[in-house]
Amino acid sequence: MHREESVKMNKKKLINQINIYRSVLILLVICVFATILSPSFLSVTNLFNVFKQITVAGIVGCGMTFVILTGGIDLSVGSILGLSGVLASGVLASTGNTAAAVAVSLVVGVACGAVNGFFVSVCGIPPFISTLGMMTLLRGVILVYTKGSPIPIKSDAYKFFGKGSIAGIPVPVIILIIVFLLAHYILTQTSYGRSVYAVGGNREAARLSGIRVKTSEFLVYTLNGLMCGMAGLILTARLGSAQSTSGTGIEMDAIAAVILGGTSLSGGVGFVLPTVVGAMIMGIIDNILTLMNVNPHATNIVKGAVILIAVLVDKKVKDLSAKAE
Repeated sequence: MHREESVKMNKKKLINQINIYRSVLILLVICVFATILSPSFLSVTNLFNVFKQITVAGIVGCGMTFVILTGGIDLSVGSILGLSGVLASGVLASTGNTAAAVAVSLVVGVACGAVNGFFVSVCGIPPFISTLGMMTLLRGVILVYTKGSPIPIKSDAYKFFGKGSIAGIPVPVIILIIVFLLAHYILTQTSYGRSVYAVGGNREAARLSGIRVKTSEFLVYTLNGLMCGMAGLILTARLGSAQSTSGTGIEMDAIAAVILGGTSLSGGVGFVLPTVVGAMIMGIIDNILTLMNVNPHATNIVKGAVILIAVLVDKKVKDLSAKAE
């Protein structure tokens, strides 16, 4: 009897270890294949391009990790990102004040996230429905505001957030690292982080234990909005203009990064640091297809397949974990 329990414990521990490190294993395998398919993949210039390309999806994925840990989802991240960048660029074009433009981008992101949080936590609307509505609404606001035309950015100070570097390291990459370290600290070292896991693990048990479930949920979506505002700032600064289509489809990249990082779609299980590994996997897939001159539209086929496989793996891991108990 004791031996059977020991075997079960060891099996469960092995499954948990696989769940934690699976994103790293996938990344290593993809890097090996990428190197075989294109020798130029490992060039310093190309690797820096990969890191710069994943910053936007990585930062959005960081906020999405918090949302998914509570058992929710946010489909409006692309539209929030786009609106933040467009309004910030509009303020910059009219005032020339970089600080005001940066503040607008972050405030707009927080405000939109707070609206999502209100609908989900206070009104009780399912996250999928409420954020889908916000996605459509905000994209409409962007098109009305820009009239479908790009807003050029001429401020070098603003462009620094997307194109600048410190000690040879791109500024967007530095921001990405800081964001993930802070997010990791919040989730692992604070009472709020523990409440996020508790809400995702068992909502009713969390409520009975004294956790303010609605407040935790509201803050999660607000924080996600802040991440989108930050990503919108970096994207517009990197492109040198705000496009009406900015952020379109970024929700899929963010969700894929979170799932590939080992965070469960059902909530309560996962980590924020592996999300950046998931973002790197998606970025490398994009990069290697570009280096191979594959039709850009084909990347969507690959990304869709990756998401489906990641969800399937997540389900299999949960099934194995349940059997081991």
